[in-house]
Amino acid sequence: MERKTRVLIAKAGLDGHDRGAKVVAAALRDAGMEVIYTGLRKTPEMIVGAALQEDVDAIGISLLSGAHMTIFPKVLQLMREKGLEDVLLFGGGIIPQKDITELKRLGVGELFTPGTSTNQIVTYVAGWAGERSGEVRV
Repeated sequence: MERKTRVLIAKAGLDGHDRGAKVVAAALRDAGMEVIYTGLRKTPEMIVGAALQEDVDAIGISLLSGAHMTIFPKVLQLMREKGLEDVLLFGGGIIPQKDITELKRLGVGELFTPGTSTNQIVTYVAGWAGERSGEVRV
């Protein structure tokens, strides 16, 4: 039996609006992925710790608070420190294009802004997982 793609969805920082994160989590689950939702107000350390514990393939972070230029780089740093270089980090929220460009340069995957369809997000994560499905997991 083939292993399902495991995705951790997190709300980072003080942002208390989680409807979008829950909608994305449900869409990924409906597409056949295994989804772990961490709940509200998680620190980068909590997110990366949960990703390690759950052995996820991808981490999706929802941010509406404006802290994206702090949270995403910190999560990337912790992922690298913990050996999670093969885990996809993607996200969404209210993020200006210039910041999206910089975050992608740093190593964040796709960043989705308001109005993006859940189909686009599912297609992106499924496509990424499909590209690496030939990889042997130890």
